[in-house]
Amino acid sequence: MLGYYKGRPTEYVMKFVDGKVVKQGPGISFLYLRLRTSLISVPLNTMDFEFVFNEITANFQEVTVQGQVTCRVSDPAKAASILDFSIDPKTRARLSRDPEKLSVRLVNLVQEATRCEIQKSDFEDILRKGADLASAVLERVKEKPEVSEMGLKVLNLYINSVKPTPEVGKALEADYRETLLKRADQAIYDRRAYAVEQERKIQENQLETDISLEKERERLVDLKAANLGKEAEAEGKALEVRMAPYAKMDARILTALGIKLIGEKVQGINTLNITPDLLTELLKGRA
Repeated sequence: MLGYYKGRPTEYVMKFVDGKVVKQGPGISFLYLRLRTSLISVPLNTMDFEFVFNEITANFQEVTVQGQVTCRVSDPAKAASILDFSIDPKTRARLSRDPEKLSVRLVNLVQEATRCEIQKSDFEDILRKGADLASAVLERVKEKPEVSEMGLKVLNLYINSVKPTPEVGKALEADYRETLLKRADQAIYDRRAYAVEQERKIQENQLETDISLEKERERLVDLKAANLGKEAEAEGKALEVRMAPYAKMDARILTALGIKLIGEKVQGINTLNITPDLLTELLKGRA
């Protein structure tokens, strides 16, 4: 019975008749006799294989590595030589589960390369260098001869996460939380210490200001005292000059002058008492 097969751009088709390849190529179409023809379809599109596995670090700590590897078939003939990619030309269903082995074998190579990288690094380093780990594993996988033997080309590899066991993860979280709390406490202490230091500086400035004011006040008091002394001295000298003429005058004359000044200054005198002694002193000169 005659059939027609129309290939897809993302597959490499190989037409076998009586066990020999009579036609092959990417996305080819052709007529075939169903009873004599076998078809091989190798996918050419990129394939993503996810992986998750546990490994032990150099300091004997278990980590879980999760990621994805991207590849494509670069040599369909090699891939078809080691795995069965035959299909039913009518339904396009695969006649073997061999293509599933492709992902298993590649992930095994990734795990082997990852184990080599993890076992030579400490636990803390592995947790910190996810991107570096992916690059190192990718280079190791590309160098594997098994990759080219399967007709594959590894395009990229991603490490999505590297996680410790739950118990270790909780311990690390607790330790990091304590570190953060210590940093917070230190920040509070530093802020309070800074506030106390600023308050001390303010008080010192206030004290220096008060001392400066007191010194200025002391200078002002000394200056006032000096000025008052000078004023008193000047007034004393002035009084001495004013009183100098009276020093040589007779006491009776001074007394009479005093009475005369009282009479001139006082508006009215109701009572005037002149004692005998005073009158005697005033009249001595006439006797």
